[in-house]
Amino acid sequence: MKTKLFLITPPFTQLNTPYPATAYIKGFLNTIDVESVHADLGIEVILELFSKKGLKEMFDIANEATTISDNSKRIFALQDEYIKTIDGVIAFLQGKNPTLALQICQEDYLPEASRFAQLEELDWAFGTMGTQDKGKHLATLYLEDISDFIVECVDANFGFSRYAERLGRSANSFDELYTVLQQEPTYIDAVLLSILKEKIETVQPTIFLISVPFPGNLYSAFRSAQWVKRNYPDIKISMGGGFPNTELRSLSDARVFEFFDFITLDDGEVPVEELINNVENPDHNSFKRTFILEDGKVVYKNNSLKPDYKQAQVGTPDYSDLHLDKYISVIEIVNPMHRMWSDGRWNKLTMAHGCYWGKCTFCDISLDYIKIYEPVSASLLCDRMEEMMEQTGENGFHYVDEAAPPALMRALAIEILRRKLSVTWWTNIRFEKSFTADLCLLLKASGCIAVSGGLEVASDRLLKLIDKGVTVEQVAKVNSNFTEAGIMVHAYLMYGYPTQTIQETVDSLEMVRQLFEAGVLQSGFWHQFAMTAHSPVGMFPEKFGVVKETEAIGTFANNDINYTDSTGIDHDKFSFGLKKSLFNFMHGICFDYELQDWFDFKIPKTKIPDDFIFNALQDDGFLSVKPNAKIVWLGGKPFAEAFTKSKKGNSWEMVALTFHDKKESFSIQLNKELGDWLLVALEKMKVTNSKVHSFQEIKADFETNLEDFELFWFSKPINTLREFGLLVL
Repeated sequence: MKTKLFLITPPFTQLNTPYPATAYIKGFLNTIDVESVHADLGIEVILELFSKKGLKEMFDIANEATTISDNSKRIFALQDEYIKTIDGVIAFLQGKNPTLALQICQEDYLPEASRFAQLEELDWAFGTMGTQDKGKHLATLYLEDISDFIVECVDANFGFSRYAERLGRSANSFDELYTVLQQEPTYIDAVLLSILKEKIETVQPTIFLISVPFPGNLYSAFRSAQWVKRNYPDIKISMGGGFPNTELRSLSDARVFEFFDFITLDDGEVPVEELINNVENPDHNSFKRTFILEDGKVVYKNNSLKPDYKQAQVGTPDYSDLHLDKYISVIEIVNPMHRMWSDGRWNKLTMAHGCYWGKCTFCDISLDYIKIYEPVSASLLCDRMEEMMEQTGENGFHYVDEAAPPALMRALAIEILRRKLSVTWWTNIRFEKSFTADLCLLLKASGCIAVSGGLEVASDRLLKLIDKGVTVEQVAKVNSNFTEAGIMVHAYLMYGYPTQTIQETVDSLEMVRQLFEAGVLQSGFWHQFAMTAHSPVGMFPEKFGVVKETEAIGTFANNDINYTDSTGIDHDKFSFGLKKSLFNFMHGICFDYELQDWFDFKIPKTKIPDDFIFNALQDDGFLSVKPNAKIVWLGGKPFAEAFTKSKKGNSWEMVALTFHDKKESFSIQLNKELGDWLLVALEKMKVTNSKVHSFQEIKADFETNLEDFELFWFSKPINTLREFGLLVL
């Protein structure tokens, strides 16, 4: 029987776009001519639940609930309104029913429960939102109301982007999850297994691969594997993905293999290829980074001599089989940057495997997915973008790098512009000084609309301890460069890092307040530090002033580590105030509040001067140009008009060059000799040319017949061109 693979992402991840892992593996399998089908069971289960049929069934189940909150009683009483409106709302959020926004925005169409209480606070924001966006936001609140009802009355484990996440978080022991799996399936389980049954019967795979990116996918992964194992015992089942890669590296509980035949770690291409070889030929007995059960014991096999594939060899992610038109875009808050994770469908790609920095002490830098750095060429990235646009009909790309390398981002932007592609893209970065104003303008011209990056703790002492390689002042300047270019910036923020004092937490919040007030940061998210087993903090806690609470290694998941900080500070208590203040800053308000106002306990006054970020953003003035700097011209060919200029009896030939960009027209005047040279030079410097010239090359060309290039380069006409797309990179 010919090998056929069925790959799934179990519920739940994102609603608006598929998680890319199965598309990556399917793209690789295409290169070795192995047949495969993949599915995102998360979106399929959501669409079953949030339908007329699904809501009717859930309200019938909820009818059996005895004591419920007033909010759930209200939703239950309005069930007919929810059932009547649900299909139209889902179609609207899928982009298929845009006219419904007009009714939704009248605010007498959707039934409203507790989630709509925040509307009074956000009414002012709708002035900056269009009808479609306001409709999406109101529809999102409507879905969240239903979600609250499901959690209280149907299945306490439900969550839009996670399911039974608690069972997967820090599950050192398999006991609790195993016990739950022996119980009868929940209503949501039944929906999942019904869809899975239909898929298995249609695909008839020989190997079933389950990608588990997050703790919130773990329970449904085991439920899916359990059902297939019971009903199709001949199908071999394997788990891979982000969760096992980080959490299951010391797995020893044999009960896991009642559900799975294999669990693979790290890059999946060679491990999956070897699984296929083992299934096709049981005598093959060669595995790559794979746990199996032998003689009742868990054994880690890594005896394959096959090297991992280079990134250039793994193929283009393949999104066929996925129902791309069925994903739903939601807007939880009106912040334009924050919504990008939940609104719109994005093709996912990676510029480079691993992280080029690879030093941050809170990060899993000892694991392959971080430490093995391998970039992909800009030309191959553009080939993949064009192929994916052809397949999906979408020209939006989210580069899901750990930290996209600035030099590769520059090369990618130039290649996009050279090919005249119309694309929209965003990615994750480090806020490093390589992101000059001109590089940000180039990225914007190529279609980059946003970047996200880790500011972490906005304290220079702690940034040094983290080994982040940046300072707060530098982050401010880089953020300003992006913002001035029209690229939105999101910052990941951290509190509770080892040895962090209360004063540093307060000062970090003040830095964040000033960044938002200065308009150089548009979005952010606070998360509390968690010690992980594969980070420098987890491996060498004594260097960071913390003590592990236990050295015992669990038999199931091992990643998050409980610890005691030498400061003895309860960082949990800062969570609400940090997040509430950030929510307001993201909406451009409350900058004049005292920091104390965000907390219901006494905090010290900040020691950060109130003009720290303002001063950091002041222009440094004159900047020299490095000889190897690349010079590109983003504009078009100007119209040249010769004229004669006379003064005090003298006359000389001049040329006026008139340029047209997308917004306006402008002119510069030069003497004819300089104008003639510049006309030719701009053609050489066009970003669409195959060769990119250096500053030194441009200077040498100028000085073949003319003199004093620096005087010309820093003249008023060239400064004007610098404002309109003559970039030094």
